[in-house]
Amino acid sequence: MAGVLVALLTIPFVVAAASCVLPVGISKVLAPASGAAALVLSLWLVPAVVAHGHVSASGELRVDALSVVFLLATAFVYLTTAIFSAGYLHVVAGARGTRYGRRFYAGLHVFCWAMLAAPLVSNLALLWVAVEVTTVVSALLVAIDDTDAATEAAWKYILIASMGLGIALLATIVLYDAGTSVFGASYAPSYTRMLAGAHELPANVMRLAFVLSVLGFGTKMGLVPMHTWLPDAHSEAPTPVSALLSGALLATCFYAILRYYQITAAAIGSGYPRNVLLVLGLASLLLAALYLLRQRDMKRMLAYSSIEHMGILAIGTSFGVTLAFVGVLLHVLAHAAAKGTAFFGAGSVLRKFGTKDMAALRGGVGALPWSGSMLVAAVLALSAMPPFGLFRSEFLIVSGGLSDARYGVAAVLVVLVMIAFAGLSWSTTKTMLTAGEADATSKADASSGSSLGAVTKGEVSPWIAVAMGLGIAGLLLLGVHVPVDLGRLLNDAAHELRSP
Repeated sequence: MAGVLVALLTIPFVVAAASCVLPVGISKVLAPASGAAALVLSLWLVPAVVAHGHVSASGELRVDALSVVFLLATAFVYLTTAIFSAGYLHVVAGARGTRYGRRFYAGLHVFCWAMLAAPLVSNLALLWVAVEVTTVVSALLVAIDDTDAATEAAWKYILIASMGLGIALLATIVLYDAGTSVFGASYAPSYTRMLAGAHELPANVMRLAFVLSVLGFGTKMGLVPMHTWLPDAHSEAPTPVSALLSGALLATCFYAILRYYQITAAAIGSGYPRNVLLVLGLASLLLAALYLLRQRDMKRMLAYSSIEHMGILAIGTSFGVTLAFVGVLLHVLAHAAAKGTAFFGAGSVLRKFGTKDMAALRGGVGALPWSGSMLVAAVLALSAMPPFGLFRSEFLIVSGGLSDARYGVAAVLVVLVMIAFAGLSWSTTKTMLTAGEADATSKADASSGSSLGAVTKGEVSPWIAVAMGLGIAGLLLLGVHVPVDLGRLLNDAAHELRSP
């Protein structure tokens, strides 16, 4: 199984290099193949990790149950985004179009490679490097359309994210320094080694390292108050990049925080890190729920939904019980499927109507029978409606909070989720399910100085519908019947987080 880990790192990188020289038409075929390979290899790891606890390769490659959960989330979004891109990306003829297509696909694969590398490496320093690579590559992808708004969003993103990762690097250094009293002046800071000697690490230093890790990686995760880059970057980036940012990158940064949570909880107990995550999680959920009530831009709405769900993950972790941890990890998988699908739907609407302004949009489902309907389903899934996976995960999280006797926090969580549901569902159903009239739409958009005009009924591309269909299928699978091996994997990962 060690070869699977090597293949997961090798395939996307080789395809990225090939995309720099191959015709864009071939890259459109290679991208879904690379994503499918990543997902198949990640699924291949599930029974092995369930049976043996971990899989390792020479050097720094090692995965356990927690790692594989995040590999699955990233690989699934990788595959669906690659399929969506084949139908969404319009490359103009000539050298300029070829250059754009090659940059896009090379960046897409390197971005996904870095997000796959993060849970594959056991060394905390290499984990930081992988997250740093995601910053550089994704910032270039945000700005790839070369518009003023995209360039501004990319600069804002890279400045804030770089400051956050500077803090995360300081957390890595502080943690390494704490370990020198246990492991000597020179050692490899793997999370397995740090966990083994955690009870000997100084308590105050561990508190500092954890706070720095949450502030640093939490900046990329989108936790309040470090979230300000996220709405702009997710709104202005090309839709495939937005899907990867929301569905995979935020989860990857949450994974880094969970590794620091494990070590800190083993060193000083779980009370302190749980309280830190609770405060930031509540703040994130509150801000996102309120902003969702007043969003007009469809992609910004989905960006604030991402902040909401990152807040839910932080709150769920703060409950500190196995049931809540299972819910949190299931939420990671379901959110990846739902958010990717929702952004794909938003991209289809943007291609069809030429605008993201929901006040100017009507009749989305009428114009886009498949992708429009699946966009509504994805938004309902993000609102934790049954029978989708996010209903199941949030039910487990709330149940975990109640079992931990945190009744007040669980109640606040439910109320804020309901507020977010109101904002998401009202805006989306009004846009997508209201009958569309060209004249009425033009009047609604008159204030912005543009007219949408009449649109023809039909999908932008069948590939978009295929990508969204995979996302909806995944959400239904996670909500109705979690496969046995996946359920065991989630339980094993939850026990890894629960164990001191």
